[in-house]
Amino acid sequence: MGCFLTAALGPGDYRALHRWSVDDPEAFWRAVIAFFELQVDDLTTVLADAAMPGARWLPGARLSYSAHALRPEWTGPAVVGISQTRERVELSFDDLRDQVARARAGLVRLGVGSGDRVAGYLPHVPETIVAFLAAASLGAVWVSCPPEFGPRAVVDRLGQVEPTVLLAVDGTRWGGRAIDRSDQLAEIRDALPSLRATVFLPYLDPDAATPPGATTWAELLAEPGPLEHTPVAFDHPLYVLFSSGTTGLPKPIVHGHGGIVLEHHKAVGLHNDVRPGDRFFWYSTTGWIMWNYGVSALLVGATVVCFDGNPAWPDTDAMWAMAEAERLTQFGTSASFLMMCREAGLHPGGDHDLGALRMLGSTGSPLPAEGFRWAAETFGPEVLVNSTSGGTDVASGFVGAAPLLPVRAGEIPGPMLGVDVHAFDEDGRDLHGEPGELVITAPMPSMPVALWGDDDGERMRSTWFERFPGVWTQGDWITVYDDGGCVISGRSDATLNRGGVRLGTADFYTVVEDVEGVADSLVVHLEDSVGGAGTLVLLLVGGPDRPALEAEIVRRLRSEMSPRHAPDEIAWVDALPRTLSGKKLETPVKRLLRGADPATVASRDSLADPAALDAVVEWVRTRT
Repeated sequence: MGCFLTAALGPGDYRALHRWSVDDPEAFWRAVIAFFELQVDDLTTVLADAAMPGARWLPGARLSYSAHALRPEWTGPAVVGISQTRERVELSFDDLRDQVARARAGLVRLGVGSGDRVAGYLPHVPETIVAFLAAASLGAVWVSCPPEFGPRAVVDRLGQVEPTVLLAVDGTRWGGRAIDRSDQLAEIRDALPSLRATVFLPYLDPDAATPPGATTWAELLAEPGPLEHTPVAFDHPLYVLFSSGTTGLPKPIVHGHGGIVLEHHKAVGLHNDVRPGDRFFWYSTTGWIMWNYGVSALLVGATVVCFDGNPAWPDTDAMWAMAEAERLTQFGTSASFLMMCREAGLHPGGDHDLGALRMLGSTGSPLPAEGFRWAAETFGPEVLVNSTSGGTDVASGFVGAAPLLPVRAGEIPGPMLGVDVHAFDEDGRDLHGEPGELVITAPMPSMPVALWGDDDGERMRSTWFERFPGVWTQGDWITVYDDGGCVISGRSDATLNRGGVRLGTADFYTVVEDVEGVADSLVVHLEDSVGGAGTLVLLLVGGPDRPALEAEIVRRLRSEMSPRHAPDEIAWVDALPRTLSGKKLETPVKRLLRGADPATVASRDSLADPAALDAVVEWVRTRT
């Protein structure tokens, strides 16, 4: 990032660079294009119209995501696949270019053309990246679901975009457990009438029988073909991502080639400091935005390290042993995994040779201050602790770390380049030093092209632009300090309002989950009808001496936060529900407490452990 700053502005600091990036987006994004030598044909204007929604980027220009990921100058390892299902796989950039060319030719034989949807029911393995890049090279639209999704979750997503080709595995392993998905695959195929072809990858069992009417992965790649990249318009769909889908049908969020090429070069290449030859890893499934983000390490010539399986098997140290073996330069994961490692007493920086590591990434939920301190102690000052917050909505981050910014425990260092982040009060006024609604007041290139099927744009307007017209409202609660540092306090729709005083859920979790013996927690607030304090309900998972733990939790909340933070009701359950990306289901649990039908509050197939929701449903039943 320092080199970019010098090339773009000369002497200066990050705050000056950020101010320039939002005040003069034309100059800033031209500098990104020049710095990374992006291949953009017929470039005239970067941002022709800054209105939101409807911003117009690079009008008339053409480019291709796959052309940047597979540049001829990229050499060395391109993709490494670590799996609990099979042996390690490594593809060089030459191997990757050859396989993408073959897969591209195979898709053409299946009738795939520009605009067609190609779907993957695939884990995070090298073949998935090959298929995605092959589809992108044709101008086809990629969409994926991980094999842990059940048929309903898959069809709820894929059925909205009507794919013509489905690529799928027979199953996978989660730690030591084999998960056969043959029956589920058959059900999914039957439920997608748009399918013209299925490509079968025998992954769990290399000798698995090919489903009737399907072709195999080997047959798809059987014939060589030219490696070509169809240039497309800036907003031509690259892939469709889906909201977490805890309630209703997941929103199909369309991202374009141009927005992802620009945004991911900036985020991966500058903020994550990924360089040619680096080895980038971010734990994810193919159903989370971090899969798409991680694949974009190819854009800057780095190696993408894939992992498929249980990250805590046979124990939580397994990922750090992998980081040592693969000489990772960037290691990304969820905040919950880092806190799990802390609770387990791990010291990866001391127990493993992680001398190549320069960045530790954390996302999915706010990283508590204790997590920052643990990371600093175990990895040392040479490793940048990058807690970032963004979303599937923009396929990137709004706020995060940067090599030029200091890191303080419990805070995200600042807004990312090109992102005009603010905290608004209820009347749309800027707030500093107190919580407000996270908003973006100027367009980002990776804001959605559309929601699939939303022909008049009304659904997109109501999703992000209804609260403050012309301003993107993310739905997160943020505190922005005068120096740019910030704290994400959870979802604004899950914010607790006790007698007119707003409390962020992250504040609770920071204190509660630091109490020894507490494994997990979830807090919801039930408002009363007269605007009083209401009822604050705290659900806990954890240790044996529950009365003592409850007393200690209340004491700490009162002393470290405020008397308003003390819960009115504490209950213990066997497990708490989370989405597959690790987010707590605060709003669905609140709806259960308000009497909602359990079948309507969350899609079970979108949950990491559906039985955890059952535990809460049973508790609500007995409470009532």
